[in-house]
Amino acid sequence: MDSRLRIANQAVQPVLVMFPLGLFAMAVLFDLGDLLGGPEILGALAYWNIVAGLVGGVLAALAAAVDLIFVPNGTPEKRIGVLQSLANMGVLILFAVILMLRMRTPDRVIGGGLLLVELLALAGAVLGAWYGGKMVSRRTPAYTRAGAASRGYRTR
Repeated sequence: MDSRLRIANQAVQPVLVMFPLGLFAMAVLFDLGDLLGGPEILGALAYWNIVAGLVGGVLAALAAAVDLIFVPNGTPEKRIGVLQSLANMGVLILFAVILMLRMRTPDRVIGGGLLLVELLALAGAVLGAWYGGKMVSRRTPAYTRAGAASRGYRTR
């Protein structure tokens, strides 16, 4: 599936997905450190990482929706794109629920149960990003084709 939303001839959505993924991963690490007896600020850092991750996730979802509009209906790419978007929205919903539950405590910390939910949501986000990367990377990159052609190999 080719992305229609591009900047400098590079797809925007795969780049935008990496920001929330990194922010959510750091939130899980901060929460793990907080639960293992680290400084109290780790809970607040995790909270704000989730906030920023949700903002980035919404932007990535909007970019994916723009790309998905241009895929013809009834194609496998459309089905895969819709399923990936639904999975990513599920991850965003899980982190939004975690964020709302954290808002009830004054220091924004969580317990062990919510950490497990965070780990589950993070695993879903990693799986969605990996699957999206596999879907996009079906084509051979241009630098690989150019190098193979210069060495005398056939390219597509």
